[in-house]
Amino acid sequence: MACILIGATNSAAMRRLEFITYRHRSDATNWILGLFLAFNAGAVNAGGFLVLHTYTSHMTGFASQLADSAMLGNGELFLSALGAIMSFVFGAATCALLVNWGRQMQLRAIYAPALLLEAALMLPFGLIGALMLTWPTPFAVPVTVLLLSFIMGLQNAVGSKTSGGSIRTTHMTGNITDIGMELGKLLYWNTRSTSLARSVRHDKLRLKRSAGLVTMFVLGGVVGALGFKHLGFIFVVPLAFLLLALSVPPLMRELPRLTAYRRGLRSLEEL
Repeated sequence: MACILIGATNSAAMRRLEFITYRHRSDATNWILGLFLAFNAGAVNAGGFLVLHTYTSHMTGFASQLADSAMLGNGELFLSALGAIMSFVFGAATCALLVNWGRQMQLRAIYAPALLLEAALMLPFGLIGALMLTWPTPFAVPVTVLLLSFIMGLQNAVGSKTSGGSIRTTHMTGNITDIGMELGKLLYWNTRSTSLARSVRHDKLRLKRSAGLVTMFVLGGVVGALGFKHLGFIFVVPLAFLLLALSVPPLMRELPRLTAYRRGLRSLEEL
């Protein structure tokens, strides 16, 4: 593993991809990160469904389940929905904590710690996921459901923060809605009497971005379903290694900055 990460560090292609974890990025870089995360979410979500029989990124469904089970008095369903929602929220909160910590440390790769944590959580799921299915929780679901929900919340927050809230990678409702709205604008018939200022024009970039995210999510879902069907939990491990390759090299380059920051704090304490 160390050899792989060192090789990734020296790779020119990976050096370019590392910029997706940096504080200042272009819109194109944000889109590339969004496409990768959408593929990853689709693979984990679809593959997890084959094992857990639930979509761990589908918070709308869990919110509805929370309300329905409360009205019907089904405590087991209520607890399972509550656990998934709380895990998703904690995952998003953890992303915010890590990103703001990176800002205070004056890191350039402020999104690398969140991606590193996601990889670190995906590895045990891929290696001992079958064993984790038997681990009980207070929420009437195995720990794997809570783990994947946490990962989805963490990842969705990464995509949201890197793009200023315009890119969501773990659920496609907003992206599919954007596709529908832009197609409606595209099909709108502007009469000759309509002035240019009042004419309806679709946003090509928004349509392309939303269509790309949906396509990658579906493609990831197909690959994830096939991977889990034929390989089982171990299929997640290569996805985790990709996240490691994106997050570890830039963090290694940040070590001198962190060391200098800590020395500065020690100097202040000595005054």
